[in-house]
Amino acid sequence: MRGRVQGLSGQLQEQFVTVDGVRVHYGTAGSGPALVMVHGLVGSVTNWRRNIDELAKDATIYAVDMANMGQSERVKGLDASMAGAADRLARLMEALGLDTADIAGHSHGGAVSMMFAARHPERVRSLILFAPANPFCDLGHVLVRFYQTRIGRGFARMVPYLPKRLHAVSLRRMYGDPARVTEGSLEGYTDGLRVPGTMEHIMGIVSLWHEDMRILQRELARLAKTPTLLVWGDRDRAVGLSSAGRLQEMLPCSRLVVVEGAGHIAFEEMPEECNRAMHGWLSGRMLTA
Repeated sequence: MRGRVQGLSGQLQEQFVTVDGVRVHYGTAGSGPALVMVHGLVGSVTNWRRNIDELAKDATIYAVDMANMGQSERVKGLDASMAGAADRLARLMEALGLDTADIAGHSHGGAVSMMFAARHPERVRSLILFAPANPFCDLGHVLVRFYQTRIGRGFARMVPYLPKRLHAVSLRRMYGDPARVTEGSLEGYTDGLRVPGTMEHIMGIVSLWHEDMRILQRELARLAKTPTLLVWGDRDRAVGLSSAGRLQEMLPCSRLVVVEGAGHIAFEEMPEECNRAMHGWLSGRMLTA
């Protein structure tokens, strides 16, 4: 199936592919080396709408709705572990005929991207990680611990039905400057929440979080030779910039770009700065600088 993704760039073409019997939604744009884009925990393809047109000048974009998210099919009992998500990403690339790609991931999607690179290194040219969830971040782990409690699980079941204004407050807290939230941003995180199966899968991810982080910490040694661009907002309240130093110690082939004034979703909040960093990385300028 092909079509135009609503709320996205004029270039992105909507498609579906079946992977392991599950219909996965993704969008493509541009030409050049493949760039696979992986959204965060409650995100979707729409989150990248302010980056796709620019990046499509130099790359073939594959922006993916992960299984049980966005417009992809909901499947009860799907493996919610990071390793499971990483292996599904590998099979998606196989289904799309992609041998290798640059992989861009945000937050939980960044953690999945690192796990993917550890488990399937032959498929990764480089990583571009926006505030990736990681074993060294205390802020995000505190929030996860809350959602693992009985009260937290009860609150999570209510999240899809909260008033739009409360969702808007939550999104603004993810920005360094709430005034930068643009029309269409909120829907990229909320539209899929009420689809049956979404919150169950998210809570499955949360339930495995600490074990997944322990596994990821062990696996990071496999990324020692993987070229990696880290992009972080200095006002990130979700995955603190303070964790970047420890992560860089584990990723000796990494470069860190700090976006001043940006919060947790720097690529959406300050796209010009982030697009410039990605252009430089993909063209090889930052790899050799």
